Formats: sequence, C-alpha cells, structure tokens
Amino acid sequence: MAVTLATLAGCSIGPRYHAPGAPPVRRYTRRPPPGATRPVKGQAGGVQRFQYGASPQVRWWTAFRSLALDGLINAALRHNPTLAAERARLLEARAAVLADEGIFYPQINANLGAARQKSGFSSSGAPHIYSLYTGGLSVSYYPDIFGANRLVYNSAEAQARYQRDQLLAAQLALVGNVATTAVEVASERAQIQATRHIIQSETRLLALTRMQYRAGAVTYLSVVNQKSQLATSRASLPVLKQQLAVSRYTLATLIGEFPAQWRPRDLRLSHMHLPRHLPVSLPSMLVRQRPDIRAASEQLRYANAEIGIADAQFYPTVQLTASLGQQSLTPAAFFESASNAWSLAGHLLAPLFHGGTLRAQRREALELYAATLATYKTTVLGAFRQVAGTLRALEHDAETLRDERTAYESAREALHLARASYRAGAIDSLSLPTTEALYSRARIAYVRAEADRYLDTIALYTAIGGGQLPPPRRSLLGPPAARAPAARAATSSRKAP
Repeated sequence: MAVTLATLAGCSIGPRYHAPGAPPVRRYTRRPPPGATRPVKGQAGGVQRFQYGASPQVRWWTAFRSLALDGLINAALRHNPTLAAERARLLEARAAVLADEGIFYPQINANLGAARQKSGFSSSGAPHIYSLYTGGLSVSYYPDIFGANRLVYNSAEAQARYQRDQLLAAQLALVGNVATTAVEVASERAQIQATRHIIQSETRLLALTRMQYRAGAVTYLSVVNQKSQLATSRASLPVLKQQLAVSRYTLATLIGEFPAQWRPRDLRLSHMHLPRHLPVSLPSMLVRQRPDIRAASEQLRYANAEIGIADAQFYPTVQLTASLGQQSLTPAAFFESASNAWSLAGHLLAPLFHGGTLRAQRREALELYAATLATYKTTVLGAFRQVAGTLRALEHDAETLRDERTAYESAREALHLARASYRAGAIDSLSLPTTEALYSRARIAYVRAEADRYLDTIALYTAIGGGQLPPPRRSLLGPPAARAPAARAATSSRKAP
C-alpha cells in the first residue's frame, strides 16, 4: 500500500505555471524618447533630465522638497481609511490561508463523553438501561497523492500575493492623489488671487468707461462691453472658489479627516521645487515594478491553479483515519485493559458520474484563465500607455511653459510701461486698467502651465510604479496556506480575486 501511494504521489496534475515575460519592446514611444526637457526660466522651469533604467526612491515625493506636501502624505499613509481597509484585507487573506494550512498535517482530536442509553427490551421483558463512558484520540489525514493539496496551496498563496500587491497599488494611488490634489490647491489659490486682481482692474475700467460715456467720449456700446467683461470675470471667481473647496475637502478625506475639522495647510507652488532628475524604468522592469501589473500576474497564477484543481476533481481522494480510546459501562472499569478500543480505516472516493459537472467546471477554469490573461495584457498595455503619454506630456509642458513665460513677461513689461506712461500723462486712464487685466490673465495662464509640470511629474512617478513602502510583515501570520480538496469539492465554482 505504501509503495502504491508513493508511486501515485510522483504523479502531478494540472498545467505548470509560466509567468508572463517582459513585453518585446525596448522603449515606450515610437519616436526616440526625450533625454531632457527644454530650459525655462522660473522655479517651475529648468531642465528635467530623464534617467532611463533608474528606479525611483521609495519616498519619491520628497524630491519636491516641500515640507507641507511631506506632512500631508505622511498623514495620509497613517490615517487614510481606504488604505487601512486594504491592510486589513491583506491580513485577512493571510490569516484565512494560514487557517487552512492544516490539511498538510494529520488532524488529531480528543474526545471524552458519558451517556445514559436505553437499548430496548431484554429477555425478561424489561428495557435495558445502561451508562456508557468513552474517551480517546482520533486521527484523520488526507495524503496529497496527486498534488491536489499543493495546487490549492498555490491558489491560496496567489490570492495572498494579489492582496499584497493591491495594497501597494492603493498606497501608490493614495500618494499620487494627495500630491496631485495638493498641487491643484496651490494652483487654484494662485488663480483666485489673480482673478481678484482682474476684477479690481475691470471694475475701475468700467467706472472710467461710464465717465467717458457721460462726457460723450465713447458710445454706450463700450460701457456694455466692459460690463459684460467684468461679469464674465466675476462669474469665474465662484467656480475657482468651488474648485478650491472641493480640492481641500478631498485632501481632508484622503488624510482621514472630516472637512469641518481639518485645517488646510498653506500650500503654494512657490514652496515646491521641480525634480531635476526623473527616473524612468526600462520596459522590461516596468512589469515587475508596477503593483497593478504584479497583481494581475498573481491573478493569472491563481487562474492557472484553478485549472489544476478542476483536473483534480477527476482523481480519487484518499482519507486515512485511526482512533484509540477507552469504552466502559462503569467509571471504575474505564482504565482497564478490557476497555481498550481502536480502529484503523482507509477511505477512497472516486468520481464515476456527475452529469457533466466536472467537465463543465474544468471548462469554466479554462475560460477564467483566458479572461485573466486578457486582463493582464490590458493592464500591461495601459501601463505602457501611461508612461509614454506622461513622457511626451513633460516634454510638451516645458514648451508650453516657455511660451506662457514669454507671454507673462511681456504682459508684466507692458504693465510697467503703462504705469510709467500713466504717471507721465502719456496714456489715458482706460489703458492702465486694461493692461493690468491682461497682465493678470497672463499670470493665470502661467500658473496653470507651472501646475501642469508638477502634475505630470507626479504622474510619471506613479506611472512607473513609484517607490512602494513595505506591506505588513509576513512573519506576523506565517506563510499562506492551503485548503482541503474535500472542502473545495463542496464549492461548484470560484472567481478570481
């Protein structure tokens, strides 16, 4: 019997898993990727150099050298409820598989009992009533003859790894969202300030236009046009205020605070520094660095194990049991040798006819693998698209910022000339407010261009996977475990995590 079990144990079922390799591409864009951006004046200008093949540091957001941003992200990592939920799900997955690991070992139970029983009528016609005292140990074991237990172990381990990568993906998304929202808050504050200056200038301009109309210097059409322009500028201010409020409320919830209780930090673009060196992982490394791609790969490993588990349903299941104990009718005789009781048993359960259920379950597992493989490919393609798009965006952001910088400097120079000319009496009173409004509009466009450089830099860090903080230590709960094939047989189907 032992020789037969050993021989069968050498047989393995299910397909061997082969992890997907790196995509057959050497770069992210069809054209050669940029080596550096164009130089631009200003704090958000400067040259950004792409370091291909380098990996980002774990706390990549410190490259912006903003204490306010560092504080927000650290608070979010500690208190964000979504991230806390992902941590709990990871620990839950590890605890669940650890609880099922016992299938690899014999199951030993102790029992002790006493019963008062009636067995019917005796030969004398009176019922036979007696007491029965029992106690002992029982052992049961499912030998992993065809490797079914190992397949279930692989499935459970893939689920635990998937949950780990989901946690890292949620962490990366959280950091990116906090950094992005912080930049938006700083940008919206600057735009609100510039819009207020525009409204002030256009209010003065409207008053002067009305005075000229009453003096007969301009037509009433000029008054109406100026009134319309002022109303348009005023209408844009509540929109910006609403955007700022929403961004602040978003930051509050990201760090786990109620909007009414959170005190917003003083976020300004001038307090941030644009990273000058941007690490860009090679395409062959991206699939191992991004947590969402790793999570999709673990789903693929899980689906592969499911095929093997479906194949295992066609093979016999063996259970070995043994028991050793005592049985007696009186407590005094419980420990006598005559009360000894033992048993040895072996059970084999082999499927013969299930109405096509087993074949349908195997087909289900095959289709699950096909769907998971397509999802994995979609995830990889999406990651490459994000990196490619972000690289080009950073290149174009520098060009846009250069043009907006030129327009801003021209508007600022025009404002200085207009003020000097107005003091000298060379221009009328209408020209100065008009120039001030044009300057403020150029300032708004320049602020938006600055913010875009910060936002796309953040997007690049998140697109390449960023640096991920380590998840909760695995040693706290031990390795992932397996489930009993007998328990699996009771479930008709399972879906990918």
